[in-house]
Amino acid sequence: MLPESRLRSDRRSFMKLLAAAPLFASLRVRSLASALANSAAGIIPTSPRDWNNNIYTRFGIRPIINCRGVFTYLTASVALPPVRKAIEEASHFFIDLFDLQAVVGQRLAEMSGAEYGMITSGSAGAISLATAACIAGSDPRNIYQLPDTTGMKGEVIIMGGRSPWDSCIRLTGAKLIVVPTIDDLPSALTSQTAMIYTTWHDDDRIHQILKISKPAGVPLMVDQAAGIPPYSNFTRYSKLGVDLYCTSGGKGLMGPQVSGLLLGRKDLIEAALLNGTPWEGAIGRPMKVGKEEMMGCLAALDYWSKADTDAINREWQRRMERLAKMVETVPGVQTSIKTPPSWESDSFPTLTVLWDEQKFGFTVAQCNEQLRAGNPRIEVQTNENPSGVLARIKTPEAPLGIGRPKTNQLRILPITMQHGEELIVGNSLRKILDKARRQSA
Repeated sequence: MLPESRLRSDRRSFMKLLAAAPLFASLRVRSLASALANSAAGIIPTSPRDWNNNIYTRFGIRPIINCRGVFTYLTASVALPPVRKAIEEASHFFIDLFDLQAVVGQRLAEMSGAEYGMITSGSAGAISLATAACIAGSDPRNIYQLPDTTGMKGEVIIMGGRSPWDSCIRLTGAKLIVVPTIDDLPSALTSQTAMIYTTWHDDDRIHQILKISKPAGVPLMVDQAAGIPPYSNFTRYSKLGVDLYCTSGGKGLMGPQVSGLLLGRKDLIEAALLNGTPWEGAIGRPMKVGKEEMMGCLAALDYWSKADTDAINREWQRRMERLAKMVETVPGVQTSIKTPPSWESDSFPTLTVLWDEQKFGFTVAQCNEQLRAGNPRIEVQTNENPSGVLARIKTPEAPLGIGRPKTNQLRILPITMQHGEELIVGNSLRKILDKARRQSA
């Protein structure tokens, strides 16, 4: 006779497997339909989503099911259909880039509530141009002199601590002044302070900084690269009175990959434009943004301004629940789905998969490796950071896995997953974990 606890565990596992059966059946139907379509087409791909025969596989590159999120090294996001349409149409014409920048700046102001705006080469480009604007302003001599800040305000306060993105500030020639807390801010402000930079996003701390920075006449820049969705973050910082803020165009916005947005005070945005492309001699000249990125980014913003984000979140929640149901058929595996506050990055339903690594004899890192080695390749979020500069991530100032839990966890984000991929991921993860469990038994 089996112990009562073992019987209860077996019953729970059976019930979970029974509940997930329709999902496994759906996966088999999808696989069969895909195989028949390829056979009928003579192995010619029937759509750009053919995993085994596409523009990348012809070069020997394996496409990825991205459950990790909008990381640049994973090409961030897949552009929305209206974005692709706008890029295609924009590519057929020559225009005067100065004229386009002026029109785009006004349009961004209307949509965000900020005084003015510009499209940049990602959030990284926005940080550099904002810094250059605060240091050199609109003076052509100062603009050409950078990164030599002699005779200019050359210090930038960074709140909280160093980050992997502060190189975007330093390349302008700025000297970083690290200020750990808001209480330390007043004494750190000097006649040489050109800007305050932070990745803090909550209203409370931003209000506290502004109470100090506004009377001192020092601009505050808020960096929220992955701040959209929700779309409300696009307008929130202008309402708070932030001088400058940026977000990525190619991450959650799902616009062109090489785009970003810088918004805020008109005088500072105009100075940022003068420090950027197409101005010859400006430090931001290499940070080119084309007409295609500009029009594509506007199309993405237009989409999100009208989108039913509640409905999108409900669909993402359902996908995470389907995936969780499949994975939990493995005894000893647990899941949780949580949505961070709207002012945090990755503010959408996120699935965490948990198991006892000692009992399974199988770590999160090992599971990550096997998912990555599979076909198709699957990327999940862990504390690993393949795109980190090794000289930096080994220092206390920018530890490996910055912004993530100290305990290595396997997390799955829906924002970069496409319809039906949750079934593929759930099945692959279930097989890997079940095999590890059986081998350890």
